[in-house]
Amino acid sequence: MEIRDLEFRGIKIEHLGMYFEELGAKQVTDKFPYIYEAENWRGYILSEEEISFTSIFKVNTVKVRFCANEAQTLDELIKNYRYKTTRIGG
Repeated sequence: MEIRDLEFRGIKIEHLGMYFEELGAKQVTDKFPYIYEAENWRGYILSEEEISFTSIFKVNTVKVRFCANEAQTLDELIKNYRYKTTRIGG
């Protein structure tokens, strides 16, 4: 089993879960850790915290775990998931 953990900042948990579903997973749990299962992989939303850059500027940080049967499947999953989380700033 291949496993990789990533951290996402400034993205709502609801959106992160929706991205797993858009990639073909079904939600299994409705509390931490949120688990999403597909045929050859699993996604976990492990935790959410708030971090402060200044006394006013705060964002959420969410830890997400990706698990797959094969390294190639894991790499493809993360590539597709990262594409969905890409934000273009201005």
